[in-house]
Amino acid sequence: MKLKKVNPAGKKSGRTVVTVVIVAVLAFLYYYAKLPAFNIHAAGFWGFLILTAIVLVLALCIIPAAKRSPHGSETEIHIDWKHEKPARIGIVIVFCLIGFFAVGSILSSPIVNAKKYQQLLTVKQGSFTKDIQEIDMNKIPLMDRDSATLLGNRKMGSMADMVSQFEVSDEYSQINYKNTPVRVSPLQYANVIKWMTNQSSGIPAYIKIDMATQDTELVKLDKPIRYSKSEHFNRKIERHLRFRYPTYIFDKANFEIDDNGTPWWICPVKDYTIGLFGGETISRVVLCNAQTGETQDVAVQDVPQWVDKVYSADMLNGFYNYYGTLKHGYFNSVLGQKDCLKTTDGYNYLAMNDDVWVYTGVTSVTGDQSIVGFVLMNQRTKETKFYSVSGAVENSAMSSAEGQVQNLGYKATFPLLLNTAGQPTYFIALKDASGLVKKYAMVNVQKYQIVAIGDTVPECAQNYKALLKKNGITSGGAQQESVKTASGKIKKISQTVQDGNSHYYVMLEGDSHLYDVNIADHIEFLRYNTGDSIKLSYTDGTPACPVTKVG
Repeated sequence: MKLKKVNPAGKKSGRTVVTVVIVAVLAFLYYYAKLPAFNIHAAGFWGFLILTAIVLVLALCIIPAAKRSPHGSETEIHIDWKHEKPARIGIVIVFCLIGFFAVGSILSSPIVNAKKYQQLLTVKQGSFTKDIQEIDMNKIPLMDRDSATLLGNRKMGSMADMVSQFEVSDEYSQINYKNTPVRVSPLQYANVIKWMTNQSSGIPAYIKIDMATQDTELVKLDKPIRYSKSEHFNRKIERHLRFRYPTYIFDKANFEIDDNGTPWWICPVKDYTIGLFGGETISRVVLCNAQTGETQDVAVQDVPQWVDKVYSADMLNGFYNYYGTLKHGYFNSVLGQKDCLKTTDGYNYLAMNDDVWVYTGVTSVTGDQSIVGFVLMNQRTKETKFYSVSGAVENSAMSSAEGQVQNLGYKATFPLLLNTAGQPTYFIALKDASGLVKKYAMVNVQKYQIVAIGDTVPECAQNYKALLKKNGITSGGAQQESVKTASGKIKKISQTVQDGNSHYYVMLEGDSHLYDVNIADHIEFLRYNTGDSIKLSYTDGTPACPVTKVG
């Protein structure tokens, strides 16, 4: 009987094939988990290539070279790098990939492309009183994300049939829904076990919060949400999009609803216009129906009007910082810093003309406590307007507002910019330690020592306009236009105390309004009783109308 001679070359070739297959499987698992785009402009793609090349070199060259020592159980590795051709080729490829990535990063940076970065944004001069109309005090968006989170969690806690299986996502996207500023957020599975028991039926609802009235609604859907960030495997929204668009470099997917209340994921597609990795902007947008998974791929200029968030606030701020600091080149932005401007630390949102605009102040790069103006940047179109107004930075205004209630320990939220009586005005909510809004403040941008406080928005506005008139900033004409009068017999009087001040709520016969009389300002009201005839001057408010004059 003859023994068949084993071919060492064939054995080695077989091991090589098995090794390549194992590396390919590992590469697929990495791709399935990390989802890099197959695009030379994506840094994640280069990381994927470099990591795969390193693993392949190790698997083909080092692991097969490991041999058992004839004198023990220790493993020895013997590689002759001069003669192992695959190893040498692999090492060269790895270093070439790393070198190409490093060189591409440098050539794409503002150091050598300052002018191109500075031109990423076109800035127009705006007219404050023309562009920003004086808003109805009953329609001011009063809450930030933290307040919305409290309301959303409170609403979810009242839904006994859902709270054990779902929780509210932390999305809370601010959008304009039928010309009303709202925050929307989908529900998500409470944990992996709840996903396993509920994923077949999907997510049944989303939260919608009116930012002006603070009304919170759990919107139950006829068709459930089947594609979301809390899904796993192929229904996870990021993976669903990656497999449909393998070369697209997606920015963060945003949750929005259209005018019919249908939930969508708005997925901006990044484009790099300067070298390999520079000049990041948005070129396209993929709209994904959260219920069906169907997608629409549109150019950025063709995005539907109901979509609000294409450019993130951070990206827009980055555009303006390039615009403001690179006017005289990169090295001037670091050394001399002549004519260099930057955005302030923080931003907020304004709802105008059925779009959402990012607001932020503009200050010197030297970090002083004043602004030279502010910018509004449209999150759908990237349109940017600069308004030249000298005044205090937002943090100074927040400190001024907190100083008015320092005995109560309230903390200020980041300001919202308003046009009040033709004046640029910071509107600030003041919260207690539990995060609940207790008072409101208005601070004049140009003279931040002028601070008005109120328990309600109309009362705060009334006090602010009075301060403007008192300080000679306005003549009071704008204030008088909003003041109304009412007269009749007093039907009912009810007393309450708000932060140490006595208030009387008054109803007149044949009048459905509820009037709020602050006794500290109108001590003469104490002469009146139920049944007496009275004349009141007031401004509109909810739930009660603040009284500006008695008699």
